Amino acid sequence: MASSGLARATDRGSAVTGEQMNTVIQAIRETPIIDNHAHPLLKLEAIDQHSLLSIVSEAHGDAIKGSVTSLPHQRAVQQLSVVLGCDATWESVQAAIKGRRRDDYTAWVAKCLSGIEAILLDDGLSNAEDAHVCSWHDGFTRSKCRRIVRIETIAAEIISSYCVEPKKSQYTTERAFIEVLKEFDDQIQQSLSDPNVVGFKSVICYRTGLDIPAVADTDSAQLSLASIITSHSLPETRFHRLQHDGLNDLLVHRTAELIGNSPGNLKKPIQFHTGLGDNDITLTKSSPAHLQEFIRTYPTVPIVLLHTGYPHARDAGYLATVYDNVYVDVGEVFPVVARHGQEAAVRQIFELCPWTKIMWSTDGHWFPETYLLAILQSREVLETVICDFVQKGDLSCQAAVQLVQNILFCNASKVYNLGLELPSPKGFDTVETKLQRPKTSSPEKYDLGVWKAFTSTKGEPAFVRISWLDYTSMPRMRMIPFKRFNRLVVENKPLDIGITKAALGLLQHDHIINTATPTGEYRLHPDFSSLRLGPIDGHVNMYGNFHEKNGANVSLCPRTQLIRSLELSAEQNISYLVGFEIEFVLLERTKPGSALSMSEGRYTMLENDGHMWSSSRFYVDKKLPQLLRDIVGQLDQAGIEVEQLHSESAPGQFELILPAKPPLEAVDTLLLVRDTIASLATDAGYKFTLHPKPYRDACGTASHVHMSLSNPYRAGDDKSVYEPFYASILEHLPALMAFTYPNPASYERMVDGAWAGGRWVAWGTQNRETPLRKIEDSHWELKSFDGLANPYLALAALFYVGVYGIADQTQLTLSDCTTDPAGLMPEERRELGITTMLPASLDEALAALADDHIVSGLIGRDVVERYIEVKRAELSLYSSMHAHEFREWITERY
Repeated sequence: MASSGLARATDRGSAVTGEQMNTVIQAIRETPIIDNHAHPLLKLEAIDQHSLLSIVSEAHGDAIKGSVTSLPHQRAVQQLSVVLGCDATWESVQAAIKGRRRDDYTAWVAKCLSGIEAILLDDGLSNAEDAHVCSWHDGFTRSKCRRIVRIETIAAEIISSYCVEPKKSQYTTERAFIEVLKEFDDQIQQSLSDPNVVGFKSVICYRTGLDIPAVADTDSAQLSLASIITSHSLPETRFHRLQHDGLNDLLVHRTAELIGNSPGNLKKPIQFHTGLGDNDITLTKSSPAHLQEFIRTYPTVPIVLLHTGYPHARDAGYLATVYDNVYVDVGEVFPVVARHGQEAAVRQIFELCPWTKIMWSTDGHWFPETYLLAILQSREVLETVICDFVQKGDLSCQAAVQLVQNILFCNASKVYNLGLELPSPKGFDTVETKLQRPKTSSPEKYDLGVWKAFTSTKGEPAFVRISWLDYTSMPRMRMIPFKRFNRLVVENKPLDIGITKAALGLLQHDHIINTATPTGEYRLHPDFSSLRLGPIDGHVNMYGNFHEKNGANVSLCPRTQLIRSLELSAEQNISYLVGFEIEFVLLERTKPGSALSMSEGRYTMLENDGHMWSSSRFYVDKKLPQLLRDIVGQLDQAGIEVEQLHSESAPGQFELILPAKPPLEAVDTLLLVRDTIASLATDAGYKFTLHPKPYRDACGTASHVHMSLSNPYRAGDDKSVYEPFYASILEHLPALMAFTYPNPASYERMVDGAWAGGRWVAWGTQNRETPLRKIEDSHWELKSFDGLANPYLALAALFYVGVYGIADQTQLTLSDCTTDPAGLMPEERRELGITTMLPASLDEALAALADDHIVSGLIGRDVVERYIEVKRAELSLYSSMHAHEFREWITERY
């Protein structure tokens, strides 16, 4: 029987095809990895103060010199020499690394961290001032890096203040103990609410050992604190290392208690250093088995056992198997253990531990090479071990791929509540496919820490608004009474709102287009990152994204399209800053039935009284200066800075300039500012409008957008980055105009000689008569953009097309135009490459969009078809209106 069973296993193994095995190997080599435990990199000016030998050894002092004869060191030299293209000697590797630092340190860091999705950084090491802050590392990962807060570092900083600060040092032992614990609890609570913090870490293994008692000895802890305060009262004896009986145990217990008492979404994990370490560790107390009583005491607190527990890997795997709240990290053995030891440790973890309980890390620190070696070696070892399982028939190819994805990506995203989606292992999907991939819509996705921090400082409003912008660019929203919304938050219940699917097919008078239907419902999910006061007193506002009921993204959602365009840009290592200029006009309301209302309509211009561009004497009455002060003041209360405010050329026309922000934040801010101005203007007796051409013989009103793009591996003045981006936009500008000039009124503004961008496809350095004005390097301004555009859709379209140009290396064939293109002779325009005119109407722009298959393919045909249908329905609606009716219709709504 035994032999037949062996034959069956062998048959299963031999049945694996080369293509199937290649799928497994591809998953191992290409799955992006979430580094669930690492440390910051050193600043370049401090890097030579630390020994490069430490990249593969935990030894210190003279002992580290012997590491050059270890297998881990020799393997690292071989691997680094291949990457660096130098001889396979330590001396050559050192010289090559120094050369990379000198030539382009940023590019070398990017090379070393390639393949990492996000890093969770414990920044509590000593010499923190020598290292970069957490956010610096964002430039090298696809997703935002987050902090892991070290418990002992927090405690040491608090206790140190009680040693040296005159007032605190006079406290009695009992009071000092109470106050220290209170400050410690407060900082842990703040970290629990901080969205940038995703977990905690304890190095008690290094200090008093992992044999933490089930109940902390508070008497011993209080005696230890008294001893610390007595012994470290002088500056030269400053306290910095918590290694005291009772006290270390107590602080770990208090952290676990606070986590255990938190709502489900705030139950952030505690990482424990286990096993492998430097000579500070008492090896006999470093096995994770010592933590068993502690684990039992806190069954709802997620606990992560770091560093494979090496050399106690089986202990770590056992604990993660039998306790629901325990996870094991396979890190640090890469690269400080030899290959055969790494393989043995990983196999021991797999002996009984579910792969849903295993996570990956580098334990990278100080040097980028630590990350590089960990990535190379872990992928090598996983390939050896997992392919062996598959060949022997212990694991199917499908299960093997799932195992890899769980260990390298999915488990960390779930345990640390990162909300990250795994890209396809075979490369990136089309826009439509990625948008339709289901996303969980559980309340744990909401950043409730932001909500609690916000309400604790801003008070209790009357309403919470969840807002969106439809295809006609009409701002819409739902209001939820604060008490109900807050109760849902506290009870950790879903916060999304059911909205009819017709919402993305409505016109301005609430009629729906032919292909839209009132049947079916989307879920509108608030994005807490957009939470701000306003736009009126007693309200707070968030912008939302539409999802299907199963959590899948809705490709028709304008805000989702912008987010997706940013993700695609990030895949090309491109990020943006965007700044908007808000031009608006204030009108007087005429009284119904008056002679003026019957002759001029419901609105009339303000008295001119010297109003002109940047005039200092534009005020027609005392209400205007007060209104402008109120606008800036209320925006300031909402945390929105106004850079400048000045009068524009048309009567009652002003421009408010917002600072540059990341695109999503910039658009959310833009929309809230508009609503705020509209509300305050109404209170002051005026009518606010974004009408692109409210007066036939005066300047029009735009919403110019400033864009700058950056690449962490290229300098800001690198034309090879930004010129293909803007070249592609210029090439497809006639189609893009359907998004940036989305209304017949938009084309009333599009005239030559009025600083409005003109009618020709062109660009020019500091030229306001071209649709694209180059300001400096990658900072350009798009002038053909007005307040009737949906800025989510318009920016998404621009970014899709621009990044396509970078990928395609589109050449900038148009030359720099330094004058008004309309004033040039035809042959002069041809010499500059200026041969294409912009669409003269919305109908022409929509036709250009329909014909531009590249733009449609990038954005998604479903989106383009819906957009064109909505716009053509608008045109049909407007066709029956007289000119003054159409003007009032737009003025009323925008």
